[in-house]
Amino acid sequence: MVAQTDYEPVLPPLPEDLPEDEEAMRIVCLVKNKQPLGATIKRDEETGEIFIARVIHGGLADRSGLLHPGDLLVEVNGKPVEGLDPEQVIQILVQSQGTILFKVIPNTPQSTKSQQPLYVRAMADYCPLQDPAIPCPDAGMVFSRGDLLEIVDQTDIHWWQARKLPSASACAGLIPSTSLLKSKQRETWWSQPFQSFMLLLLLMLFPAGFRRSFRLWRRMTHRKRRQSCYSCSPNTSALSSPYEEVITYQRRPDDPHRLIILVGPSGVGVNELRKRLIKLNPHTFQGAVPHTTRPARDGEETGKEYNFVTKELFDYMVCNHRFLEYGEYKGHLYGTSIDAVKDVIDSGRMCVIDMEPHSILSVRNNMFKPYVVFIKPPSPERLRQTRRDARLITSYVVNRPFKDVDFEEMEDAARFMEGKYGQYFDHVIVNEELQDACMQLFNTIQLAQEGPQWIPAAWLSTED
Repeated sequence: MVAQTDYEPVLPPLPEDLPEDEEAMRIVCLVKNKQPLGATIKRDEETGEIFIARVIHGGLADRSGLLHPGDLLVEVNGKPVEGLDPEQVIQILVQSQGTILFKVIPNTPQSTKSQQPLYVRAMADYCPLQDPAIPCPDAGMVFSRGDLLEIVDQTDIHWWQARKLPSASACAGLIPSTSLLKSKQRETWWSQPFQSFMLLLLLMLFPAGFRRSFRLWRRMTHRKRRQSCYSCSPNTSALSSPYEEVITYQRRPDDPHRLIILVGPSGVGVNELRKRLIKLNPHTFQGAVPHTTRPARDGEETGKEYNFVTKELFDYMVCNHRFLEYGEYKGHLYGTSIDAVKDVIDSGRMCVIDMEPHSILSVRNNMFKPYVVFIKPPSPERLRQTRRDARLITSYVVNRPFKDVDFEEMEDAARFMEGKYGQYFDHVIVNEELQDACMQLFNTIQLAQEGPQWIPAAWLSTED
């Protein structure tokens, strides 16, 4: 049986006044729908001619295979574009409905290699509508730090084409290249007030290469924390590469377990979750035994609760970079050493530690392949319900009830951590109820150790 109805779009007849050199001209007919055409144009400032600047990967123009970068645009729907600005041509396209007829002079074909997709994690935020330099804001793609991106085209040195993962759209969007986004970050950083002064002041206060990381900072609001020069200078992670190349990693049964790091604001229950998880299965999970210079109390054994060491040995370990983080509390030094973490991993158990977010960079390497879980507080109403009978330990008072100011500081600290360090978080758990959060954490860790995960490509390409 032959179908009686033709469902294909009805195309208009070709113009009769084609030039004699028929091969020098191409007639392209596209049917406009809800999707964008997926091409941008530019003007040659010397000749005034309008060219196809780029064809967006996966868009309508790309799928047609008829428009290419460098094609000279002659007419749109029978209207010559000579002498028009790109904005005027765009208005013609916006006002056009249904079928759009392009008359172009093809660019000289160039042999191009098919580009292998590059997978990256965004280490910065970007909004095309706030970027006056983007060629076409409507073709731009919004992304936030921590988002996974598939870069499908790097032909343009300034503007790449990418898709966000997971993505239901086949059409890519424009994003700044690494060099362009770095330049924008640098301009933004130096334009902020007091940055130059603060950098000089902090370099005077904290000699480079000697960073103190006070482990008990969770006892105070993040606004009172003393920042190191690493978090304020233009050479820090804030101004390092805005994209981090990633690959999928599947841990093999004989590989060491990944280090599990819990991060969260004071009072959210990070330490309680860690303790409960270890108590749930001590043969599988274990914490690293910290070092301290305080004297052992009655019943305490070195290597069990703490590794008790002299101040001289502690300072020696600091100078030789043997601590992941350390600090001082009530006149005594405390720290989590690299060796303590390795001892747990070498024993075949999963090492679970809690850290301040600014210390995560010290363990992001091939040795530990850390999996970072951010413990986030619930809504303020839920906090008041679940913490009504809970007690808080501070630098000044032991076991006092939570106050409204504690909830406000917890929310502020969580917002600050997620905004500044969210690109390093592999998973987020909202601790509404401790038992439920503990089970979520257990399942998350199992998936991190056994399932495929995105990790920095450098972790597998280099040896630490």
